[in-house]
Amino acid sequence: MDGKGLKISDIFQRTRTIKNRLILDSLMVGIITGVVIVVYRILASKLAVFFNYLYGYADKNILMIPAVFILLAASAFVVAEFVKKEPMISGSGIPQLEGILSRKLSINRMKVLFYKFVGGVICLGAGLSVGREGPSVQMGGCIGEEFSKKGKKPDYEEVYLTTCGASAGLSAAFNAPMSGVMFALEEAHKNFSPMILLSAMIASLTADCVAKQFFGIIPSLKFNQLNIMPIKYYWVLIILGIAVGISGVIFNSGILKTQKMFKESKLNRYVKIMIPFFITGVIGMISPILTGGGHELIMELQSTDFMFMTLVVFLVVKFIFTFVCFGSGVPGGIFFPLLVLGALVGNIVGLISIRYLGIPSIYIMNFVVLAMAGHFAAIVKAPITGIILISEMTGSLAHLLPLAIVSVVAQLTADVLKGEPIYESLLDRLLAREHSANEYKGASKQKTLLEVSIDMDCMADGKKIKEIKWPETSLIVAVNRGEKEIIPKGDLTLIHGDLITVMTSQDNSPYVLEELKTISTLTIVNE
Repeated sequence: MDGKGLKISDIFQRTRTIKNRLILDSLMVGIITGVVIVVYRILASKLAVFFNYLYGYADKNILMIPAVFILLAASAFVVAEFVKKEPMISGSGIPQLEGILSRKLSINRMKVLFYKFVGGVICLGAGLSVGREGPSVQMGGCIGEEFSKKGKKPDYEEVYLTTCGASAGLSAAFNAPMSGVMFALEEAHKNFSPMILLSAMIASLTADCVAKQFFGIIPSLKFNQLNIMPIKYYWVLIILGIAVGISGVIFNSGILKTQKMFKESKLNRYVKIMIPFFITGVIGMISPILTGGGHELIMELQSTDFMFMTLVVFLVVKFIFTFVCFGSGVPGGIFFPLLVLGALVGNIVGLISIRYLGIPSIYIMNFVVLAMAGHFAAIVKAPITGIILISEMTGSLAHLLPLAIVSVVAQLTADVLKGEPIYESLLDRLLAREHSANEYKGASKQKTLLEVSIDMDCMADGKKIKEIKWPETSLIVAVNRGEKEIIPKGDLTLIHGDLITVMTSQDNSPYVLEELKTISTLTIVNE
């Protein structure tokens, strides 16, 4: 019997051997995802070289300007056609992935993979202010899900493979395997499950090995002037954290408002997508360093002493440029643009600190690096992922403490200003639209398994199983406490850290999962 028609007894039998299968499956998903993302990066970089040449040539030869904009218009038309044929490729792709993992969305995997790949290459190559990580994560998730479908895996195993595909995608995009793992746990799956950890780590490390065969072992952002800041200067990190926290709230608000503005405008899809392409052409001829995700701009910050006002102009232009690109609905991520914006804010705060607060100038690049992690934490609300990501991208583990300080302060600042996690906000908007074709539809007669972990001081922490109002049509089948599996009897008292496995029907799984998350994460405040 295939994976979609398993009996309850079959499900229990498969769970006993799931670890061995996941090792091999995750390895295969990691290899395939790694190869796809490597090709994606190579094509995008080669196309970017071509477009940068055109922008530079047109800047010196006015007769070439019409030809450049005709090419940009043609590129925009192709991307608009792709978005029309498959709306699920629009934007980052990470909210779509989270919708799939929460069993709220379903997609045409191969269509999304193809259109996202080609559309993402065009957008990155043309120099739009978008990143490669969102498409890489979504494409990795598609690969993991398709591998599961082809192997006729049960849908609860499909979740594992989709997650590890997403992890592998991020790993291959940034040469950052541990960031891929932590992203899978902290942001994508939002569950520190041992199985998720195992599968994500295998897939992420495998994809990283594939990527390093082509791009080498040099970190994505290799800084040569990064000194260790003495603890006596750590007080300035609070100022930096507050600054990037405010910037993060501005970023989230700008992204959402621009997206809404484009959606409510009466412009057709082709005009909407043509706008960021034309703006890219103008910026590419005036200031090419501001085009693309921003890798070159970050690296330029360590070799060039930009004036204060130049950095301010760069910051404002990059903010608006990113808003317009993402708001238009082109396929592209926000990881790299938000890191660049954080780096610019950090450089500005660093110059102010050096000039007026007595901080030695040798630490200017510290502000740049630390601000990137803080900006990520304020926007995505995944501080651990941000800390590990910047550590891996810079190739240095010597700055974990200042990274943590800035990230925590930035996220707290964003929380005080009521900033919401950007991907959750984007997912809510996505689910609010009419996407009947993309709504998750599970079989009513097929069973599936759901996993949730018990948080400290949540509704279930310290309660007996029989004292908790569990979702209807659900059955607790296992409680894992560390390496020990406990029979889930009614008198069993749950404690934080327990991993609960619940059985339900596929069609009820989205609602049951939502209720389980409330029970396992909602904090009870004792008056």
